[in-house]
Amino acid sequence: MPSTSMTPEQMVEFYRLMYLSRRTDDREIVLKRQQKIFFQVSCAGHEALLVAAGMAMKPGYDWFYPYYRDRAICLALGNTVEEQLLQAVGAADDVASGGRQMPSHWASRKLNIVTTSSATATQCLHAVGCAEAGRYFSRHPEAAVKHDGDYRQFKDVKFHGDEVTYTSIGEGSTSQGEFWESLNTASNGKLPMVYVIEDNEYAISTPVETNTPGGNISRLIANFPNFYFQEIDGTDAVACYEAMVRAVAYARSGQGPAVVHGHVVRPYSHSLSDDERWYRPASEIEAAALRDPISRMQMLLLREGILDEAGINRLEQAVDEEVQRAADVALRATLPSIDTITRNVYSEDLKPTDARFDTKAAATADDSERTMADLINTCLRDEMKRDERIVIFGEDVADVSRDQYLQQKLVKGKGGVFKLTAGLQAEFGSDRVWNSPLAEANIVGRAIGMAVRGLKPVIEIQFFDYIWPAMHQMRNEMALIRWRSDGLFSCPLVMRVPIGGYLTGGSVYHSQSGESIFTHTPGVHVVMPSNALDALGLLRTAIRCDDPVLFLEHKRLYRETFGRAAYPGPEYAIPFGKARTVREGKDLTLVTYGAVVPRALQAAQRIHRERGIDVELIDLRSLNPYDWEAIAESVRKTSRVIVAHEDMRSWGYGAEIAARIGEELFHDLDAPVRRVAAMDTFVAYQPILEDAILPQPDDLFAAMEEIAAF
Repeated sequence: MPSTSMTPEQMVEFYRLMYLSRRTDDREIVLKRQQKIFFQVSCAGHEALLVAAGMAMKPGYDWFYPYYRDRAICLALGNTVEEQLLQAVGAADDVASGGRQMPSHWASRKLNIVTTSSATATQCLHAVGCAEAGRYFSRHPEAAVKHDGDYRQFKDVKFHGDEVTYTSIGEGSTSQGEFWESLNTASNGKLPMVYVIEDNEYAISTPVETNTPGGNISRLIANFPNFYFQEIDGTDAVACYEAMVRAVAYARSGQGPAVVHGHVVRPYSHSLSDDERWYRPASEIEAAALRDPISRMQMLLLREGILDEAGINRLEQAVDEEVQRAADVALRATLPSIDTITRNVYSEDLKPTDARFDTKAAATADDSERTMADLINTCLRDEMKRDERIVIFGEDVADVSRDQYLQQKLVKGKGGVFKLTAGLQAEFGSDRVWNSPLAEANIVGRAIGMAVRGLKPVIEIQFFDYIWPAMHQMRNEMALIRWRSDGLFSCPLVMRVPIGGYLTGGSVYHSQSGESIFTHTPGVHVVMPSNALDALGLLRTAIRCDDPVLFLEHKRLYRETFGRAAYPGPEYAIPFGKARTVREGKDLTLVTYGAVVPRALQAAQRIHRERGIDVELIDLRSLNPYDWEAIAESVRKTSRVIVAHEDMRSWGYGAEIAARIGEELFHDLDAPVRRVAAMDTFVAYQPILEDAILPQPDDLFAAMEEIAAF
């Protein structure tokens, strides 16, 4: 165990960093009141705990997932006041976000400070994934090697066998589910993590006893196995340093995660948008001020004879001058230009629309036709052989969690509720394919942390209907990490999600669609194949590309006779944003995707046979990006168009396509744009009701007949 005592020189530096953090807060407050910055949230009262954490850990070696109170640890790790104030003014040279994130949202590639979100507790799951990735690369160092031609070309990997991952959280945010989900996985995996709980007794205006049963989070989490727990006075610099050194040593030794619960104070309001006098009496505010860590540390230095009054004055004057210089630089800084707005929404290095993903099918020894389920499984197996960074996890995706059953051949193994990952754990091992807890946010949050480190998680959400617990992670984290950090960090991963109805009894919670919600999210690509060959080709592109991909697999199509195909070889890929013309036609265009494709084809064949109407059927395949050129070319040829999809009609995906056709192709149209979709309700269990709710071939036939006759 390393020494937990500070030298006099360390104590002086400790105070300097605390005072530097406080004065930076104070300068931001002045700038906010002068309307030169636009938001301010302070670290005041938390400095001792956070400087201790920074001094106990290794910048650029360990990994850090701070939250918005963590100014002091970032300064202790090497972040500069100038960098922090450049973020406050929203400067072009803001190294954390290029002017995109508000102040106190830290990021540094050099220091391993991962881009900070305003969402509370989401970072806990990212930290878990980060720690898991570090352990994976330590066990598989060959996986860290860069390769040209896919996302690995642009994803540097660095790792250390004894690295530790830090994450911090306010006591109010420990009420969030992601915090508890992270504790579960950190405990089970004995992960090298240090949690710092900064307990200032208030979540904005809500006191700790309202948030936390009994008013003390340490008592609630005390029985998690494998953890090292410490509860301390977070305003006592020496106690903080000793606790952090012990906690980091415990995690670094591989014994498991640690929690340091520090009782700190909040001498300022939550932020400058808040006035604590509305909900805290003066007596309480005054009592907290008596525990201010700055005053306590100053008195310690004087009492121990480490610095005299003149020495403290010199130190504080030097800090004041440093903060003033940084503010002067920040206020002169160039602001970001408008043309940078769309930079780093997606990868600037490798687009999934790239020509490298437009490959031809290869002749293989086996030309038997396979189902979509078969070819998805084959693609996963191909890519796992090719790329050791790929890991697969989710609910029930492993063959079996108790490895000995598989090794002793006591069971066949499951491999997913639809069997799409069957055999992968048996072939590639349990450190590459495993079962997650039954917690969708856990799956996605951990995958984000892994992907930031350079792994390629291919995760599964068991049913689209249960994706919603992960929505917070998807919308506020996965989609945003690259853009909010202006390309410093990214999380290219693949989310495989079975979706859709037409199941005969799937009912409300196994039959829904809702893809338009995700196509409305910048930063994420969304694809939805309708046949086996497209599923394989699009999945390969999804795995190899440099962005997050939501890969929607229609359950009804997994083993359909329609759309079966021979295996096209291990390099076959399809670029995103490239539609497929399923049927050529001259009288009418029908644009669709997913399970509506075979139903539309059936209707098109029937109307040609019975009415002589020639329908051109376009399968979009990729929903974001989508192939506008293919749509426009077909509409200009036929002058009539139907947009069809399985999801409900109102506010659906087809509305955007229809609106754009009306806006850009109005003069090419000889009839109104028609939409065919599900009723504005949920999918019922009784097949008679389900058939009426979802669009059927007869509905498509009727729409074709009506538009052709207009």
